[in-house]
Amino acid sequence: MPPRSVLQRDLAEWLPRQRWFGGKHIPIDGITIAATTELHSGDPALHHLVIHVRQHTGTDRYQLLLGTRRDLPDRLRHAEIGGSPEEGTHCYDAAHDPDLTRTLLRGLAAEASVGPLRFRNAGGGVIRTDLTSLPITAEQSNTSLLFGDAYICKLFRRLSDGVNPDLEVNLALTRGGCAHVPAVLGWIELEPGEGGEPTTLALLSTYLRTGADGWSLAIASVRDWYAHTMPPGGDEWAELDASAAGGDFAAEAERLGAATARVHQALAGAFGVTTLPAGEVHAMAARMNEDLTETCRAVPALAPHAKALTGAFLDLATRAAPLPVQRVHGDYHLGQVLRTESGWTVLDFEGEPARTPGERRALAHPLRDVAGMLRSFEYAARFLITKAGALPPESGRRLETRAHAWAARNRAAFCRGYAAAGGVDPAAHAVLTRAFEFEKAVYEVRYEARNRPAWLPVPLRSLAHLTT
Repeated sequence: MPPRSVLQRDLAEWLPRQRWFGGKHIPIDGITIAATTELHSGDPALHHLVIHVRQHTGTDRYQLLLGTRRDLPDRLRHAEIGGSPEEGTHCYDAAHDPDLTRTLLRGLAAEASVGPLRFRNAGGGVIRTDLTSLPITAEQSNTSLLFGDAYICKLFRRLSDGVNPDLEVNLALTRGGCAHVPAVLGWIELEPGEGGEPTTLALLSTYLRTGADGWSLAIASVRDWYAHTMPPGGDEWAELDASAAGGDFAAEAERLGAATARVHQALAGAFGVTTLPAGEVHAMAARMNEDLTETCRAVPALAPHAKALTGAFLDLATRAAPLPVQRVHGDYHLGQVLRTESGWTVLDFEGEPARTPGERRALAHPLRDVAGMLRSFEYAARFLITKAGALPPESGRRLETRAHAWAARNRAAFCRGYAAAGGVDPAAHAVLTRAFEFEKAVYEVRYEARNRPAWLPVPLRSLAHLTT
């Protein structure tokens, strides 16, 4: 490894360019390499790093698999971090190096302990160590490695104290026999300090090789609907019939709703259900409104919708009553589900990346997840419009009409499937569902403004329909 001062300098330049780095919009005040553990020696070598990144908002911990080589092949140039030219050492993100990532499988197979790192096998089964890894480029706040067609290993980039909710929930559902989650095979953890809990570093699960993610399937349906040509003599109402296109998604949306209800039932069975007093429901509505006020200051484009959003939160506060709460998914959208040959599978129970660890673990009403998926249908409906950039006024109005029709059809189908499978009927709890959906929309506006400004029109355009 190069001298720490050199590596810290290189990391300060490299980190803000990474999609998973949470502080891209804030200057870095300093970086400390808190721990280094050699996992593989030689050339190439593999080191596990825990780094502390100081910004004016606080200090965050990240983990990095650091690879070092004397000669860096072209296939790894995109992952280069820096190095020490005088020593002929290149440093790079080793998550992209299949020559080194097999070290993780070997550790899990042997249930090894290396320095402060502990490799855990969930069921004592045999884990293959001969597989080649490939990073999944669609990953955002973390990095997932696909090992052959057998395993998927999620590396948690930003670390939080204690057991990560994704491991905690998936392990409980796996042990409970839930058919709608991939089986947990093992995990890697960082041993705790005195009196603390271990920190989850990585999670190894079964890879569902026949799966197609819900977002891709939904976008294909939207594209088909946008390309659909109306029959001669068709009237304006035909623009509202999203079932007319060949790639109708409504049947899948309904099945997804049913799978979601069964996962919520499994979560209730694994972790229990409790009751949130009416006073705390009122306080929850007040926090929703406070978040809205802060977000309007940061993103003025949200302000035209503030009155309608506030009205929904005040409506919830006025009707506050005791509310059953439980563990939920926490960041539920079409990118978190896979359609396999046996049905829908739910992924990633880590929670929203911008939330604190306490917020991610907090109990909530299951309709919070339902609201998240309803927002995702709105995103899918408008993503292609935003991607297309500026459109002629007539074209833009027609596509927005079609977007609204597609979203409405699939939202209704999802809610129908959810209620039919035993979930709480969203239509019978419209005030609560609407408040949760608007809370999620405010979060989306803030998140997109900070991380993906080009996507900001997506939540804003959907609000134009939902708040009128």
